[in-house]
This record gives sequence, structure tokens and C-alpha cells, in this order.
Amino acid sequence: MRVLWARGESAVADIVQQVETLAYTSVLTTIRVLESKGYVTHRQEGRAFLYSAAVAEHEASRSEVRHVLERFFGNSRERLLLSLLGDGDLDAEELRRLKQAIANTPDDIPAASPGIQAAEGENS
Repeated sequence: MRVLWARGESAVADIVQQVETLAYTSVLTTIRVLESKGYVTHRQEGRAFLYSAAVAEHEASRSEVRHVLERFFGNSRERLLLSLLGDGDLDAEELRRLKQAIANTPDDIPAASPGIQAAEGENS
């Protein structure tokens, strides 16, 4: 996906050149899976298929975070954040930015936001 976001429309061979550690068949399989999930689209030009990202990077990131949040953390942002803080891989600057982001978050976030109700329910 990063190659498609950076380069735009690309043939599988172009993607393979950018991701030198993967074989053509691996890239093609991955592209087809991404297409089946709606992340990638293609068009045919002559005999070649040209692939492009169907979703913006920030949309895909949010979707995947929501998936991880639901699947592994029971929709609890608190559990996710505590897991990230507890893994010991945060450096001081990352921790400072996280603290700042939390401090700048309004106290009146609408309850309709995904996952908020689940996290609030755990604390009640």
C-alpha cells in the first residue's frame, strides 16, 4: 500500500522493484487480497493491470486500528493505550507527544464515537 500511496497507479512489476525483498508472486497475491478487501482497485491497459489505492492512507490506518481495537482489546482504547505504554518500546519524545495529545483532548467527546461507549462501560 505504501508504494501505491507514494507512486500512484503501478503495475505489479513496479511494486516489486520498490519492495525488493518480496517476489513477484507474493506481491501479486498481496495486491489481490487488498483488492478483495476494497483497499486497491485496478484497470487494464493492454495486457497489463495497473493497480491503485482505493482508500487514502489515513483512512486505511484508521480502519486497521479499529480492527485491532475490536479484535484484541474489546473496543477499549484504554486497554490498547496501556498495552502500548507497557511494552517498553516508547522513547521519551513519543511519551511526551502522547501526553500532550491526551492533555489536548476535549473532555466532552461525543459518546457516539466508535469504541468510546465500550471503554466507558469498562470504567463504570
